[in-house]
Amino acid sequence: MRNLPDKLYSVDSVVQLERVAIDQYGIPAYELMKRAGEAVFKIVSSKYSQHKKILILCGAGNNAGDGYVVARLAKQSGFDVRVISMIDPASLKNEALLAYDDWSSVADTSDLNTSVDFSLLDDVDLIVDALLGTGLTREVTGKWAECINAVNDAALPVISVDIPSGLIADTGVISSVAIKAEITVSFIGLKQGMFTAQAKDVCGDIIFDDLALPDEVYSHVECDARLISSVNYDFLPERKASSHKGCFGHVLIAGGSTGMPGAVILAARAALRTGAGLVSIVTISQHLEAISSAVPEAMVKVCDVDTMDTLFDETFVNGLTHVAIGMGLGQDEWSLKLLKNCVRMNKPMLIDADALNLMARHGVKDLELSTTTPLVITPHPGEAARLLSTRKKFSTADVQADRFKAVKALYALFGMVESCVVILKGSGTIIFDGEIIKICQLGNSAMAAPGMGDVLSGVVIALMAQNSDIADVTISEIAELAVCIHASAADSVSKGKTRGLLASDVVEALPGVLR
Repeated sequence: MRNLPDKLYSVDSVVQLERVAIDQYGIPAYELMKRAGEAVFKIVSSKYSQHKKILILCGAGNNAGDGYVVARLAKQSGFDVRVISMIDPASLKNEALLAYDDWSSVADTSDLNTSVDFSLLDDVDLIVDALLGTGLTREVTGKWAECINAVNDAALPVISVDIPSGLIADTGVISSVAIKAEITVSFIGLKQGMFTAQAKDVCGDIIFDDLALPDEVYSHVECDARLISSVNYDFLPERKASSHKGCFGHVLIAGGSTGMPGAVILAARAALRTGAGLVSIVTISQHLEAISSAVPEAMVKVCDVDTMDTLFDETFVNGLTHVAIGMGLGQDEWSLKLLKNCVRMNKPMLIDADALNLMARHGVKDLELSTTTPLVITPHPGEAARLLSTRKKFSTADVQADRFKAVKALYALFGMVESCVVILKGSGTIIFDGEIIKICQLGNSAMAAPGMGDVLSGVVIALMAQNSDIADVTISEIAELAVCIHASAADSVSKGKTRGLLASDVVEALPGVLR
């Protein structure tokens, strides 16, 4: 995995950085454009030197200007260069027009095609995508969509300039169609949308170039998110030789309604593998034997609706330190009563799966969550949509259309809790604590399998229990650690494969990524 800066920016923030560089540090805009083109050509000449026939696709804005710089440099270096312009290049403005004029001074008239002749794809071996850039906010249609589809069908290596054309830089959503790049060269600031939602499907290998901006430029604009690309073991407490199981929390895993014992089994085993000192499970009586056999290291208590209040007596509650609820919980009367009992304990808590669905149905405020104890919620996009629909109609597609907006709305929904963290699961899992958004770069598509969320819940609650007495590790840092350990364990097993990974495989891999 390539080392990248951890600061991520919205498009507006990158524009601000560029303006600071131009207005306050005296770097001409055209100089920045030339540096961008040089950064892309550096990749062409170093990684694709054997590809002598290059097609450069130029659109209508500054992204096209970058493309013309690449075209000029490639022509001057002896490459056979063709350019398809999606517009009349004479209509380009400012720096983009300068770049076109400079290219024209070294090019032949036959090098430019403005009729959008896709047959040129049959006679090249490398494509540079400078079509749409980071300013895209609309659907890609017409000849632009035809061009992108033709490029993808050609199955040639593609270098995208700043961002794959068709990918919305702020959200990571593909706007109907997007270039599938082999390499994306991003400038000035990494765009936040390149690391979540659908971005991994099209960005390829991401290379960053700051265009030699002075470090001071970045002090003028706050980043919008942080990229997490490795496990930060500083957040994992060191164990003393004299420690014992009572030092590492007593976690309750609550759930496992009719026909769903597997979810609590996975969560409990993950919690134990992650180092929780003690684990108790509360479930229905019919699952006692199965769960006891699958997790002999855990204590199992069973109850029905009538005996639940007796189970949650003072002795039992006082012995617990943390609770995770929702895995295989169901949404019947027993499930709702179990959720209410767990909330009443006022313990640091993780809420997942059907517990979130119950909250969506019955109201977050009505369940009277403690405002002073830490809370982590771990919705997938469907659960997030149901929670957000308590305020206005919200669909899974709405969540995925802007995961950044969705995670902020989820946090606001639980705003009465002083220490709350939202983990919005999915490709590029997002962690938000009300201050900074973090995106996990680890993980892979093989994790799209049943039970992965249950394992994550077990990891999170176990780390919460082990870090409870460490004042300088925040709940947000614990959530980050858990997400990264979970994803790292999955990566260690899948080893680049995209299918065949089981949630139980990840549980067994956890000790290998822990210290």
